[in-house]
Amino acid sequence: MEKYNNPLIERYSSKEMLYNFSPNKKFYTWRKLWFYLAKYQKELGLNISDEQIQDLKKNLSNIDWKRVHFFEKKFRHDVMAHLYAFGEKATIAKPIIHLGVTSAFLGDNTDIILIRDGLEILLKKLINLVFRLRNFSLEYHNIPTLAFTHYQPAQLTTVGKRSALWMQSILLDINELEFRLKNIHFRGVKGTVGSAASFKELFNGDLQKIKLLEKKISNQFGFKNVFSITSQTYDRKIDAQILNLLSNIAQSAHKFSNDLRLLQNLKEMEEPFDKEQIGSSAMAYKRNPIRSERMASLAKFVISLSNSSAMVAATQWLERTLDDSANRRLVIAQSFLSIDAILIIWNNIVENMIIYPQIIKKHIKDELPFLITEYIIVEAVKKGADRQEIHERIRIHSMKTTSKMKLEGKENDFIKRILNDTKIPIDKETMNKILIPENFIGFSSDQTLEFINIKVNPILKKYHHLIDSDLSNIDIQV
Repeated sequence: MEKYNNPLIERYSSKEMLYNFSPNKKFYTWRKLWFYLAKYQKELGLNISDEQIQDLKKNLSNIDWKRVHFFEKKFRHDVMAHLYAFGEKATIAKPIIHLGVTSAFLGDNTDIILIRDGLEILLKKLINLVFRLRNFSLEYHNIPTLAFTHYQPAQLTTVGKRSALWMQSILLDINELEFRLKNIHFRGVKGTVGSAASFKELFNGDLQKIKLLEKKISNQFGFKNVFSITSQTYDRKIDAQILNLLSNIAQSAHKFSNDLRLLQNLKEMEEPFDKEQIGSSAMAYKRNPIRSERMASLAKFVISLSNSSAMVAATQWLERTLDDSANRRLVIAQSFLSIDAILIIWNNIVENMIIYPQIIKKHIKDELPFLITEYIIVEAVKKGADRQEIHERIRIHSMKTTSKMKLEGKENDFIKRILNDTKIPIDKETMNKILIPENFIGFSSDQTLEFINIKVNPILKKYHHLIDSDLSNIDIQV
């Protein structure tokens, strides 16, 4: 019988994100932390030989997983299991491995590294998504479409303006992601409860050497910032902040998936549908929006996980308790893997999104007569009519038209009714001038182009190196 396979591994997430949270990267990072700890301890005067440093370096990748599993079953402690397994390979260095540190030196510093690297993977996918949406918005920036409030026809907007609103949500997420990356802190070298007591002994009370050791290790792993104070662990609010960011990305994705599915129902837009794709096992004609639905499903999962990290941060005891451990193993990795999967799907949808302009025009034609009533009133008053009387006649005509449409399935004959009403002084030529959809989009097109120029293009220029090679030759200028 086959074992359970996590769908995030089996179906959804990218190889790069799966590797980022893999045992190989995690435990190789542990060994690198052990190696650089010893290397810099030696440089700062501890009794560690060159031969021991070379022994550690030579065995960094030499992980005997069978021995690790044996020791973990024996000790019920993952750090000690890896410490013993490493010591069996690096026998010369064995006496000085893990000198002065606690498990959190490995676990917390590694988690921060994986979180940082995970955010950088997501940033690349977000930038490519913005680039694709930006190109879509430019292409359709002046194409009128019905806007909806309460999912009822309202005024007109443009297809590109609606797409720009999706982009705006993503830019807010990118801004937050940039902030988290810029301000991410390494846990550093703090000892058992954060007091660095063991290092005070090792360095004979020389605080400057301890600070220098911490700075050297932090710089080695690419961190400018180090927590100046910790308990045994870094503050678990950091995890809550990171998962809140991932939740925000999930919220943006879910909003997009909702919008697209509503528009697909209207047959105005739809996600890609492969030539041999099957929409339903029973209804062969169906083109179910499975990509958008998968996005929404994964997004719900990520949003729910953000509460878990908040509860962990709220319920830690004093300098630390271990009731965060199993939770963090599940929640952090799976949130990143889920957002990674969402962004893969989202990029795929936007790259191949299908638009049906004639359906869009038809819906405008059906609803536009009701949207121009204010213009009719103004034109009639210009010709000497009484505003209140015209308003009442328009109200009566619109109610009758709506009734015919809903009860009898008739077409919208509101314009014909107005033109045939001798008490409303408006002719066919004036009416035709009013009934141009572009007259009702306000500044939607201008707003879209300005937004792209001022907000979108600077981000794309800043991260041009992250744009996929098949897209990078497209000009970023409007």
